[in-house]
Amino acid sequence: MSSRSYNQEMEYLTRISDCCWRIKKGFVPNMQVEGLFYVNKNLEYLMLEELRNSCRNQGFGGFLPGVKQIANVAALPGIVKASIGLPDLHSGYGFAIGNMAAFDMSNPESVVSPGGVGFDINCGVRLIRTNLTEKDVNPVKEQLAQALFDHIPVGVGSKGVIPMGSKELEEALEMGMDWSLREGYAWAEDKEHCEEYGRMLQADPTKVSARAKKRGLPQLGTLGAGNHYAEIQVVDDIYDRHTAQKMGIEHKGQICVMVHSGSRGFGHQVATDALVQMEKAMKRDNIAVNDRQLACARIHSQEGQDYLKAMAAAANFAWVNRSSMTFLTRQAFAKQFHSTPDDLDMHVIYDVSHNIAKVEEHMVDGKQKTLLVHRKGSTRAFPPHHPLIPVDYQLTGQPVLIGGTMGTCSYVLTGTDKGMEETFGTTCHGAGRALSRAKSRRNLDYQTVLDKLAGQGISIRVASPKLVMEEAPESYKNVTDVVDTCHAAGISKKAIKLRPIAVIKG
Repeated sequence: MSSRSYNQEMEYLTRISDCCWRIKKGFVPNMQVEGLFYVNKNLEYLMLEELRNSCRNQGFGGFLPGVKQIANVAALPGIVKASIGLPDLHSGYGFAIGNMAAFDMSNPESVVSPGGVGFDINCGVRLIRTNLTEKDVNPVKEQLAQALFDHIPVGVGSKGVIPMGSKELEEALEMGMDWSLREGYAWAEDKEHCEEYGRMLQADPTKVSARAKKRGLPQLGTLGAGNHYAEIQVVDDIYDRHTAQKMGIEHKGQICVMVHSGSRGFGHQVATDALVQMEKAMKRDNIAVNDRQLACARIHSQEGQDYLKAMAAAANFAWVNRSSMTFLTRQAFAKQFHSTPDDLDMHVIYDVSHNIAKVEEHMVDGKQKTLLVHRKGSTRAFPPHHPLIPVDYQLTGQPVLIGGTMGTCSYVLTGTDKGMEETFGTTCHGAGRALSRAKSRRNLDYQTVLDKLAGQGISIRVASPKLVMEEAPESYKNVTDVVDTCHAAGISKKAIKLRPIAVIKG
């Protein structure tokens, strides 16, 4: 196929509002539906520049540009309405990170694709509040950062401190946070404030390979490396006072802890195993895709069902993982302040997942349909009065936790009715990379990055210094641009802004 010039490619893209673009059918072959992506002026430049560079290189080298990946997903069998790219979109394996797509469960052709969930299954964010203020924490900030670093195992090969044998692992995979609750690592209220109540019921540990279990066993209750972190944050701004109060956020200067982590090597192995099986299933069922990274299987096929059951087990692993780290965080704070986690009011505000596929009910063309919604690098954002969100948040909408990058602010948003109509109740998940990891390492010096953080009054503890450059704020899009785009588009609403005062990283 002869490659088109940038101007020819742009004929397929049209802006339909200040912050939304449409990708017309024909941009790539076999598109079943159109593509949509949300950007503001600054992010638009990054998206289109990526396409321009790809045209210049005639498509050789690196990942496909994000807009092409959105369009390739729009060509998958059984997709409904549109393939949607959120403002933090960047190239990923198969699906771009920040791409969501929904497939009609009643259509026998519909597929599930591990590339639409990602390798770090149920990578997600949890926010824990406290009744401490910045004044309480500042004098002991270094000690507190060190205490967290000592309590939570971090880094690439880190091993967990929660006692775990293979029998416990099997139970944790099946039970999710119910296991943490039973073993005394979680509070009953934590479950209420967690997506899926911290347990996917279709999890089946027998569908998980021995290799995945072997990789997962030592890693439960560990933070891992890469973009994962635990941060001590301060409430910097409150945009919606009523919503903030429902979350237990009373005033600026209040201290919270944000934990961003996933299913570690366990989820990675589940995804890798599934991709091998799905390549075989595609040959057998004659499923054609535009990009072989979009390996998939019919939802109702044996491979499709096996993957969904194993993925649910990996999701449960991640929730147990975040619960274990919540337990360790509570211990560290209680020790430092000679108090108890209860007296410090260390309740979970919410826990969201941003790499997952779920069966949900949505309206499509005026009809209610059961869909398999893939969210990769995107967060569920259900509106007020939705039956799947906790009682406490029925009037505000579901809390959505948007983690910034190291040293930049994070946000809490809430879901909206408009988001439910336009994006299947989905919004952004974070900042989204602007530089590849390799480029970050070449362009940035780790001492400079650390000095800059220290200059902002941020305590930092890092297990592997070379990862600092990969995660430096310069490597990412501006999280405020991303959040403001979602707010302006009406697909989620800003509630709280948080800034970090201490960062613990792998």
